[in-house]
Amino acid sequence: WSIFKQNQLACFSFFFLIFLFIFATVGKVLTRWIVLFDPQLVRLPEKFLPPLTPFTSRIISPEDAPMFNMYFLGTDELGRDIFARMLEGTSVSLTVGFVAVSISIFLGIFFGGIAGYYGKLKFSFITIDTIIMRFVDVMLCFPTFFLILTVVALLPPSIYNIMIVIGITSWMGTARFVRAEFLALRELDYVIAARSQAIPEWRIIFVHMVPNAIAPVLVSATIGVATAILTESSLSFLGFGVQPPDATWGNILADGKQF
Repeated sequence: WSIFKQNQLACFSFFFLIFLFIFATVGKVLTRWIVLFDPQLVRLPEKFLPPLTPFTSRIISPEDAPMFNMYFLGTDELGRDIFARMLEGTSVSLTVGFVAVSISIFLGIFFGGIAGYYGKLKFSFITIDTIIMRFVDVMLCFPTFFLILTVVALLPPSIYNIMIVIGITSWMGTARFVRAEFLALRELDYVIAARSQAIPEWRIIFVHMVPNAIAPVLVSATIGVATAILTESSLSFLGFGVQPPDATWGNILADGKQF
């Protein structure tokens, strides 16, 4: 911690991420479970209000008034509270980011670990390492966003489909990191000693090798979360992501671009 806090940029990023976690958690609670901010409530007489506008309408029922009788970020073309929609959108975007990255990390560790540990084994006339890495090269040949766009366009619009598609199209970099680490680790003394003691291979991989190969994967994962959020927002902006009336950062931007 003493070393970490000396890096001001890292500290700022860490606390900003904590803020987003809290914001997303609170947003999920306050917009879905204890509905204090309703992101889908339409108030047509209150449309296009600027930020920090107090609720003064006599037409709308007091039960439909925003929390604290204030539109903190104004309203959109349907009179919906933009602050409430931002709360919901933050929760959705962070969920997509972390779930998609978790899927990509799992796939990357799985395929990278096989390529690194069992890579010398041959399947017919070609090694397992060659098969996996050539498949990775083929996947990397396709522009990722357009590949995701094509797959999502063929599937029903759903947040679950988006998370899965983003996850299964972004594991290649992780696989390369894990493979490189496994190639180095399998020649180290403690791995050779574990083999000599007839320790099961699954235990060698998951207990001795994966924890020592995870450091570059975590660095890649932090970047992957941001990339997944941007991808989901782009898909929603283009109309292929989460569909209205559910709010995400992407469709909030899409609604606002008309005005």
